[in-house]
Amino acid sequence: MIQTFSSTIRRREMDSVLTCMVDEKIGPGELNARLIQTVKENFQCAGAVALRSPSIALHYALKAMGASSETVVMISALAPSWQLLALEEWGYKALVLDVEESTGLVNANIVSEGVKNGGRILLLHETMGILPNLDEILALNIPVIEDISQSAGAVYRPETSSEEDSAPSDANGGTAEQVRTAGSLGIFAILGLEEHDIITAGGGAVLMAGKRRDWTVLKEVADKIPQTDLLPDINSALGFVQLKEFRRNEEIRKEIFAMYQRSIMVGKNKTFIRAVDDGSAAWGFPVILSGNCMDARKYAERKEIKVASAFEDSVIALRSEELASECKTAKSLMLRCVLFPMYPRLNKNQILKITKVLGTLP
Repeated sequence: MIQTFSSTIRRREMDSVLTCMVDEKIGPGELNARLIQTVKENFQCAGAVALRSPSIALHYALKAMGASSETVVMISALAPSWQLLALEEWGYKALVLDVEESTGLVNANIVSEGVKNGGRILLLHETMGILPNLDEILALNIPVIEDISQSAGAVYRPETSSEEDSAPSDANGGTAEQVRTAGSLGIFAILGLEEHDIITAGGGAVLMAGKRRDWTVLKEVADKIPQTDLLPDINSALGFVQLKEFRRNEEIRKEIFAMYQRSIMVGKNKTFIRAVDDGSAAWGFPVILSGNCMDARKYAERKEIKVASAFEDSVIALRSEELASECKTAKSLMLRCVLFPMYPRLNKNQILKITKVLGTLP
């Protein structure tokens, strides 16, 4: 059976972890600092701090932004459920937004309605590695925290090339440029390092500040973070090597994605819309089913392919009944969208088998 998810950890990455264990330096230390330096080089951010979980990263991001218990934070209904749970745990108010069906993302119109309903900060989960029209969102002049756990490596290219339209003033401390990377558009960005994130350290997250003035504010908070909230070296060792191998892994994922995308076009199902050259990250391959989800799963399993619900751990899945009336599109996508295996460890025969199934899926 071809499993939906599989680790991208290789021998050289395990050697790094084992070396850390042999040196008996597994708490936050030198490798944590090395991971941060590598993140700064890869994402061109002014500063970063490596922490034990994405929820801890969100807590310190909001603290640095001066958010209070009355601050309403907007999140996508298809975002991972930890976002809602973390906001509730840290005492903030969450406003869950519906998504557009074609991309599974919040857009400027949806966020604008959220602002009218009291939203003051947008926690933007770039679902499935796809970036929304960020210029339109930033033009709303609201603070944005990017969650790039699935979109790391993605590149945003504005639809317009005119100087006037491509450089709007925004609430995130500057002007938009022609080509920007995921993680460089908000005040802060959270790079999750959990098991199924595009880069994994077995757990944890890196909180980044793209601009120097934002890092100055975050550093004041970061300097007071207790050791127990910092990412241990044993996780940092894995995250460090994963970052070094990221471009190679991403190239493989994109090649597989392109094959899957061509195959699904001949069938009756579809995937989320993304332009051929839009620079999206290849986190996974979602299929929006036109038929019965159970039939599709059984068909794939008969071909020895395991598929999973794409949004089984989402906000809408956690609070389905409570949010059903306000987030109808997200609820529909939760019920109809599945993930097919797409990771660098797949061999040629496995990729061909999955490709064939995608084109004949009921």
